[in-house]
Amino acid sequence: MPPTGSLIPADAPFSAEQEAWLAGFLAGVAAAGRREGGAGDAPAVTIDVLFGTQTGNAEFLAGELAAGARARGLGGNVTALDDVTPDQLAAMSHVLVVTSTYGEGELPDNAGLFWEALQAETAPRLEGLRYAVLGLGDCGYDDFCQAAKLIDTRLEQLGAGRLHERADCDVDFEEPAAEWSAAVLERLVAETGVTGDTGASPSPEPRAPRSPWNKRTPYRSRLAVNRLLSSPRSAKEIRHYEFDLGDSGITYEAGDALAVVPLNDEALVGGLLTHLGASGDEEAARLLRAEREIRTPSKELIADLVERAPSSELAAVVAHGDRSDLDSWLWGRDVLDLLRDAGPAAAPPLAELLSLLRPLQARQYSISSSPLAHPDRIHLTIASVRYGTGKRAYEGVASTYLADRVGEDAAVGVFVQPNASFGVPADDDAPMVMIGPGTGIAPFRGFLHERAARGATGRNWLFFGDRHRETDFVYEDELTQLRKDGVLTELDLAFSRDQAEKVYVQTRMRERSRELYGWLEEGAHVYVCGDASRMAKDVEAALLSVIAEQRGRGDDDAAEYLADLRRAKRYVRDVY
Repeated sequence: MPPTGSLIPADAPFSAEQEAWLAGFLAGVAAAGRREGGAGDAPAVTIDVLFGTQTGNAEFLAGELAAGARARGLGGNVTALDDVTPDQLAAMSHVLVVTSTYGEGELPDNAGLFWEALQAETAPRLEGLRYAVLGLGDCGYDDFCQAAKLIDTRLEQLGAGRLHERADCDVDFEEPAAEWSAAVLERLVAETGVTGDTGASPSPEPRAPRSPWNKRTPYRSRLAVNRLLSSPRSAKEIRHYEFDLGDSGITYEAGDALAVVPLNDEALVGGLLTHLGASGDEEAARLLRAEREIRTPSKELIADLVERAPSSELAAVVAHGDRSDLDSWLWGRDVLDLLRDAGPAAAPPLAELLSLLRPLQARQYSISSSPLAHPDRIHLTIASVRYGTGKRAYEGVASTYLADRVGEDAAVGVFVQPNASFGVPADDDAPMVMIGPGTGIAPFRGFLHERAARGATGRNWLFFGDRHRETDFVYEDELTQLRKDGVLTELDLAFSRDQAEKVYVQTRMRERSRELYGWLEEGAHVYVCGDASRMAKDVEAALLSVIAEQRGRGDDDAAEYLADLRRAKRYVRDVY
């Protein structure tokens, strides 16, 4: 999860209002759609709900769908996509797929193997299957809901029949997802012929209650600690934060994320209002400060400004038709930059501008503490985003909100985002390999504190790095003590700019190829946290090369070995 403050994906928590809506919907379903024959009868038709998720919410929606199916007298199973083989898929009669999209249109980590198998020439025909797909995404990205689109198309290509049209849900997905779910369940009842009402109550699987704190009702937590971790002489600014949980009742696990609800910078808000000649509009200022995304321009705003200012630099770049050129031109620019490029005469009216801006989203950060060591607080490790040109200075929305604009002991809106797939091994004897350069160390600090508090006997190996040891070795004292205490068995450091030839964590992995493979053979769980576009790919390439070198059976064998680790949930990533 993004320690530098990127948007929360649409794979995000339900609001309290939508929780209540769904509860009422399912209760109505239970009263109106129970199957003949009584609660003890086996359902005539089983609905398989398959999910692909990066942060847990597609899984939650899948659980709601299965509960709705069971309430109507249908069978309802919930399974991760990677736990289903093509042959198993071919044996199913009715399948609902719920998947998010992450990165550049990529499948979530627990859906990649499924997608590879589904694309293969050996994939079976699926004429006997009826299906529907629900996608979660962010329309601010070019590949909006691409994972859902790919699966939907491929199932059709293999002969499956579409039960209901796919729905592609944007960031505020709750209402369209609920509407799609209701329509699909009604269609299933009509198609399967499940009728009657014996008055017997269904027996859905019990689920842990959702926290009342979410993106619509965040908990106002006191920011108890804001401490600089990196040296003042560092090119980076990395800070340690602690949030007081008070009487919130919030619980969390090592590996979860904390979402922070930020406020935009007053200076940027003021600059926008001044440019539009509306500096006295208090309600507009409130909306721009607390409810609109003004750091990253929306597609709707870009299109509007191109139409209003066809001679602008932005319009020329768009007309060129090269997406990479447009991305390069937009990089670092905010809404004020685009308005200035278009010129004062092309500025939209304030009310129209507000309608063209996307909602301000919470930012998710990997939690860097353990509830066993710190039950009353949640720790975060965040790099403050700051950069500039000769004309303007720019800042990250949430990272500098916390660093600069939240006063001592002031309250910040937060909520926990569970991540069930990213946590310490259930087996305290299992070895653990953690790879997290920079702020990617965050969850692994929590993992180490967790294992220390549990008295786990499994060995722990951390690969960590940054630019310079002297200025960027965050948590050095803690890691040193954890080594002395025997909690941290191995610590490999890679400070890339301390020597002429750059050294990265993947360099250290290759240097210790034999030992690393030995840990894998002894059952080690491997965790990666950090940048998805470069670091995570380089680390995976290094891991594959280690496996191939040590096994001596070629690249295909190494790829299958790593796929087996994924299937066993022994190779998991928290990347952004």
